[in-house]
Amino acid sequence: MYAELCVSSNFTFLTGASLPEDFVREAVELGVPALAIVDANSVAGIVRAFDVAQAIAGQQAARDTHDLFHPAIGPPLPAYVPPCLPLVVPRLLPGSLLQLTCGTEVVALPRDRAAWGRLCRLLSKGQQRAPKGECYLEIGDLLEEGALEGMALLLQPPQAQTVPCGAGDWLPRVRPLTRRLGGQMHLILSPGYDGKDHLRMPAIAALGAALGLPLVASLRPLMHHARQRRMADVLSAIRLGTTVDDLGPEAQRNAERRLRPVPEVHRIFADYPEAVAASGQIADSLDFCLSELRYEYPSEVAPGETPAERLSRLAHEGLRWRYPAGAPQQIRDLLAHELELIGKLGYEPYFLTVNDIVAFARSRDILCQGRGSAANSVTCFCLGVTSVSPEIGTMVFERFVSEARDEPPDIDVDFEHERREEVIQWIYERYGRHRAGLCATVIHYRGKRAIREVGAAMGLSQDTIAALSSQLWGHSAAGSLTPERLREIGLDPHDRRLNLTLQMIGEIEGFPRHLSQHVGGFIITEGRLDELVPVQNAAMEDRTVICWDKDDIDRLGILKVDILALGMLSCLRRAFELMQVHEGLDYTLASLPAEDPKTYDMLCRADSIGVFQVESRAQMNFLPRMRPRKFYDLVIEVAIIRPGPIQGDMVHPYIRRRNGEEEVSFPSDALGEVLGKTLGVPLFQEQAMQIAIIGAGFTPTEADRLRRSLATFKKHGNVADFRDRFLRGMARNGYDMDFAERCFSQIEGFGSYGFPESHAASFALLVYASAWIKCHHPGIYACALLNSQPMGFYAPAQIVRDAREHGVTVLPVDINASYWDNVMERDGGGNLALRLGFRQIKGLSRDEVRWISGARGNGYLTVEEVWRRAGTPPPLIERLAEADAFASLGLSRREALWEAKALRPGDPLPLFARDLEGEGIEEPQALLPEMTLGEHVVEDFVATRLSLKAHPVALLRHILTPGWRREDM
Repeated sequence: MYAELCVSSNFTFLTGASLPEDFVREAVELGVPALAIVDANSVAGIVRAFDVAQAIAGQQAARDTHDLFHPAIGPPLPAYVPPCLPLVVPRLLPGSLLQLTCGTEVVALPRDRAAWGRLCRLLSKGQQRAPKGECYLEIGDLLEEGALEGMALLLQPPQAQTVPCGAGDWLPRVRPLTRRLGGQMHLILSPGYDGKDHLRMPAIAALGAALGLPLVASLRPLMHHARQRRMADVLSAIRLGTTVDDLGPEAQRNAERRLRPVPEVHRIFADYPEAVAASGQIADSLDFCLSELRYEYPSEVAPGETPAERLSRLAHEGLRWRYPAGAPQQIRDLLAHELELIGKLGYEPYFLTVNDIVAFARSRDILCQGRGSAANSVTCFCLGVTSVSPEIGTMVFERFVSEARDEPPDIDVDFEHERREEVIQWIYERYGRHRAGLCATVIHYRGKRAIREVGAAMGLSQDTIAALSSQLWGHSAAGSLTPERLREIGLDPHDRRLNLTLQMIGEIEGFPRHLSQHVGGFIITEGRLDELVPVQNAAMEDRTVICWDKDDIDRLGILKVDILALGMLSCLRRAFELMQVHEGLDYTLASLPAEDPKTYDMLCRADSIGVFQVESRAQMNFLPRMRPRKFYDLVIEVAIIRPGPIQGDMVHPYIRRRNGEEEVSFPSDALGEVLGKTLGVPLFQEQAMQIAIIGAGFTPTEADRLRRSLATFKKHGNVADFRDRFLRGMARNGYDMDFAERCFSQIEGFGSYGFPESHAASFALLVYASAWIKCHHPGIYACALLNSQPMGFYAPAQIVRDAREHGVTVLPVDINASYWDNVMERDGGGNLALRLGFRQIKGLSRDEVRWISGARGNGYLTVEEVWRRAGTPPPLIERLAEADAFASLGLSRREALWEAKALRPGDPLPLFARDLEGEGIEEPQALLPEMTLGEHVVEDFVATRLSLKAHPVALLRHILTPGWRREDM
């Protein structure tokens, strides 16, 4: 038997020219019985190959059992394979190509689970001593006791080896390896396809004899098919920063480094049959499979309590906290039911992990809010993970699909965006970096990057690349750069190089380019994380990440807790503090007055500048049509103005039905139960899955695949793959084909962006909270919003203008009254006014101005006092003067700036600052011209990005409005 043991996928970034999935599919078609994906110093691509292999095996099983309605869970079977013939599903052998800093390359293939753990720890060691994306491994690391125990090792000979003495200094470097590890090592025999293989292979055989290593045959493929040869050259040019024309010896000589059918392999290695046999023997000795990876939750055991006892105790304590007067019986029953289900599925450690993270945040007064499939439950409400009350929640705790998959429920937690790092570092500190790490995010080629990098590699001029990029809308270049569009921008659509470039741009889209870190997805394990997957340094300081993304860990059933940042939580926390200090109101997200009519009236008027999620123009146009009057209306409001529902034509049907312009009807009672609360229009991911299960007869596995394809911000959505299966299922269950087509087109809209109902409910609470505070305390809300910038749609000038329109008095930045943050202060009438802070001045930082308020005392009397008492450097004082911060001293902007310009860092200390006994000549007072209103407004916007003196358009009113007089301002 032959096995290909040295496959490099495109997760050997900018080198491999084919996806791991494509290698597996090609191996199926070519009849290769086993292959090893061994990317350079990484195992990043192996899960994707494993997933496809599992899917093909499932399809084969379905075909063998004649299951015509088996889910479309993977790529289609090869069309030319007759149904009567068995299909060879290749064994997938995990491993890695260890590229040492000295240039030596060794393929490591673990034989069992323990060896996989050692390989992951070895890679982690090399990656954590190197910058992001690199791995520093030395020969000494491989020689450490037990480092490579239980692995089959394949040594790569020098690339230029064509004669027995051509090894050069490579031979002395590897002799320590071969002496220590020779019993588990083979020497790779591979062709170079350069016309010198008749010299190369005997030389490698002689080298193996000299080292005492048996040979193993490998094609060392970089591509799954010969058509990927051009892609390999383009990737090499990008990696080396050159063009395809100038690659020289780095270019592929031909398209031969690809997978081949077994008979062709035997022909290539006809003189070395023992090397071909050795590849099969090695494959047979490798028993490890990724399915053996067993993820264990952190046990979260407390002294004297089991996880179940601890969760029950914390939940009931939270029940008394949430309901001081006693919880309703319905809530008690729901809590008992949820705890019973959690215990049945063994999810207690998961909830305890999330609880401990949230408890830490609460101990530091960090506002947080959970969301996800289980976050809107009584259990999470009692634990304080969420503030969405069960009385207004709409979720059913046991989501059918999640329970059927026997996977933990999904809980994401949003934290204040300015303080999330505290939570992240606490997780590292508590669990250790060997037990906790962030998920990766695979950065794929998208339109503009593809145009920029492929265009440069193909030798296009920068002007041409810029012209192509300017025509791109969205993420993909496919369909945007039509011949007509090319002519419009002055390019020749018949140019051969341009056409080839556009073809390569289309092919490279979706290719992985490098790894980045997930926005907040944490993997936390009971045992060592670095024995489950390699852990590497992130680009950010004090961050470590794994090499698998959220889809990979989902396929392997690994727990992920999303630690996310949300600017609105920073704003709300500040608003709660300001209400406590200035109004004596002690509110939280859970205790705000519910269903306030004035708040809904404000939203119905689309008075929502700065309100979470409903401040965009699209939302503001929709609010008067939606006219929300209860909390669930906000849940729908959050979910419906999204690309998915809009593209799926869900918005207008819902509004027509809500306004009574269209009859609310359901094709069946079963689907009526699913769609009743959204008037028959599917708006949420959960509804899409339930329609597929109830209407089309999807299995839980199919529904899970559908859920993945509907995932938020999915990069490779494949909803259309389910179309035929869905339509057949709907027809079999008696549904009208027009309804089925319309229903699937709506579901397909979620492929762009579908919002889960559980997330919408959590966000709706923040919508209500931000709207309530703005409605009843507009000044406090504006202050909190300004202090949380940058966030949202609106600039500070618009926020301030909106606050003034709501009756808020806004006071300017003042050297004697302002602090770094914007603050609320009582005006002469005892009313709260918003005082702008130094943070509104461009070019200042907190550290630079913290001494101004600290040294202020009873106030500054002159510009010079700020310099001498607070030690503020003159350039900073000039910025303050430009912002008109000295107006309360009776100084105009120009006068303050004149005095600031007179300050010199080299002037004498205060003791000797004045001339003695009247000696010296004082500088005469300068007479500076007064600034016009227009000049003041311009300077305000330059300095602080807003002006309290006038709106810029007001200066043009006499031009824009005939008959208007400037005196009317």
